[in-house]
Amino acid sequence: MQKSIITLSIILCFTMAVTAQMPEESTDNKTYLLDPFQSVLNWRASYAFQFTEYNGTVEFFKGKLYTKDGTITGGSFSIDMTTITTPEHTKNSDHGPVEHLKNSDFFDVEKYPKAHLELTKVTYYSNTNEHRLEGDLTIKDITKPIMIKAMVNDINKTLKTRFIIDRRDWGINYQSKFKDSAIRDDIEFDVFLKFQ
Repeated sequence: MQKSIITLSIILCFTMAVTAQMPEESTDNKTYLLDPFQSVLNWRASYAFQFTEYNGTVEFFKGKLYTKDGTITGGSFSIDMTTITTPEHTKNSDHGPVEHLKNSDFFDVEKYPKAHLELTKVTYYSNTNEHRLEGDLTIKDITKPIMIKAMVNDINKTLKTRFIIDRRDWGINYQSKFKDSAIRDDIEFDVFLKFQ
């Protein structure tokens, strides 16, 4: 009986020693850097009482996406507002609304050259393979919360999303109330992000 107790004690001590020496299971934390040359942010705006609309692109400065164990946990993106353009402006710089969009009536890019999005919460829905991204969008030094849905391709390291903002929430207003009322309040964004 005494031998059994001694044997059991030795086994127990050995097991405890081995367990103590085993490393803790590490979590897989990764940061994916945005490839700004392969990413694009398309925008579209239109008049309230006309079928005329304008569309164009804006370029990214940089961006990051954070993951833990393969799940997106957050991210941050900087947008170069000085790169606002339209197809008309690309063809001929003397035409199109670009200079108007850049001035103080709208984005005032000389004073506010960057916009920023900071993701604060990410929820993944496995049944639809969608991500709900919640974050703070800063334009013209005004920060407002937004929520968007995105589709992520793990193999290609891409993210696609579409969302709409109300321009008035970020002080994007025409100085003339009459002219401002002729412009729709919503601005639509179609975003494609490629990560390295």
